[in-house]
Amino acid sequence: MTGVETPADSQISKRTTFVTLLVEVVAVVVIMAGLVFVLTAHLEWTLGWVYVRLFLTAMAINWGCVLRWNPVLIARRIGFGKGTKPWDLVWVVLWAPVMIAVYVVAVIELGWVSVTPGAAWLLGLAIFVSGWALLIWSSVVNPFLEKTVRIQTEHGHRVIETGPYAYVRHPFYVGLALWMLSTPLLLISTWAFIPAVLAVVGLMIRTALEDRTLHRELPGYADYTVRIRFRLIPGVW
Repeated sequence: MTGVETPADSQISKRTTFVTLLVEVVAVVVIMAGLVFVLTAHLEWTLGWVYVRLFLTAMAINWGCVLRWNPVLIARRIGFGKGTKPWDLVWVVLWAPVMIAVYVVAVIELGWVSVTPGAAWLLGLAIFVSGWALLIWSSVVNPFLEKTVRIQTEHGHRVIETGPYAYVRHPFYVGLALWMLSTPLLLISTWAFIPAVLAVVGLMIRTALEDRTLHRELPGYADYTVRIRFRLIPGVW
């Protein structure tokens, strides 16, 4: 087990944790189904159904792995923790519509057409799997992977250097970026690349801001940046 329960964690009951996970599961299912299908009148969109099934499978694996190896993370992701940076709340408000736009544009462009998957779709599948592998790996090894950026003093926040964090400083964002970029390929939508690329740019901005915050406020992070030089892409940035 990666995460160690702290006194702050013990104040959150197991029932609360279970309810939170259940609500998150239901919300994800409803939102994903809505994004891909409610916006179009044609429920015969085969690629849309395949995408939703891929996404739900990835989410189920993620939840299962976190429950098995890092269960404290579930409770810690409830709401917004004390000390969340104001700029990060602004970022969340601005970034979420861009992410949603990836699906909206894909639906508008090809939501009523059944397309036979080809090489581009297979490439998208490879990118999707790689991205979710990073997301799940990061979630398993990092008990401080909350929804927003803050220093989690009450949880004994420390630098994580294991797993993917031994290679880049923000592997979770790499996984998110790969997921975003895989979506236009999996839904066979050229125009969806525009919001997908904007979403990746947004992740890069958050990476830079979070990295600066951790460098200034988290003990040991400055030394970590010397050992692990790159934020997202080894040898590049």
